[in-house]
Amino acid sequence: MKAFDIKDNWEREKEGPLIRAVNLLYPHRCPLCRQVLPDQHRLVCAACEKKLRQVRASRCMLCSRPVEPEEEYCQECRNHPRAFEKGQGIFLYDDMWKKSIEEYKFRGAREYSEFYARCMVLYGQEMISAFRPDFLCGVPMYWKKQRQRGFNQSVLLAEKISQQTSIPVNKKAVVKIRPTKAQKTLGRRERRRNLEEAFRVTERLHGERILLVDDIFTTGSTVDALASALRKNGASRVAFLTLCIVP
Repeated sequence: MKAFDIKDNWEREKEGPLIRAVNLLYPHRCPLCRQVLPDQHRLVCAACEKKLRQVRASRCMLCSRPVEPEEEYCQECRNHPRAFEKGQGIFLYDDMWKKSIEEYKFRGAREYSEFYARCMVLYGQEMISAFRPDFLCGVPMYWKKQRQRGFNQSVLLAEKISQQTSIPVNKKAVVKIRPTKAQKTLGRRERRRNLEEAFRVTERLHGERILLVDDIFTTGSTVDALASALRKNGASRVAFLTLCIVP
């Protein structure tokens, strides 16, 4: 069974003339190569679909980052306690995904969220089923940054995953209360200081299992800070699911 066939569940509704006209004037493009999709019902072109490769090498038992076959944990997870229980990044972050995600986040290609979420559900379904989250939570953004960008890419992904799994999204459980520097520009200690008291849990939790959703897992500091805040406020277990993970 093909993952992104024309008969995907959300594509079964009959199209009216207005939708057909919009697709003709503003055709959907492949989220990986940016070429116009020959079949406007598909989420990704056939050529790029063949390039999709889930990370299947030896993985860290906590964060799922690729490790050597004899290793159980990556260096980051060995050296620093994690507040999250486990997590999974679906694909390795490379130039192909970098260009695609930049289009999604910074150039208004929000329609890519359908394809991203489909990948995350399809290849992450085993972890999602085993963890059995009570709700999904997109990584929050500081309000000024979200207003500048126009949307929160992580919350949109969580909403699309929710549509496919029926797991509810909680957009109010935690908020970001101050701006922070880009984590990729900082060293390990700076990353942790950068995120200190950056998040606030706004409602009391009662033992819920929470699955955090984001586009890229880089150092894990953001997910760690969020998981710590959620567990201090009553969450029993916290895991994460991301589209890509930085090797």
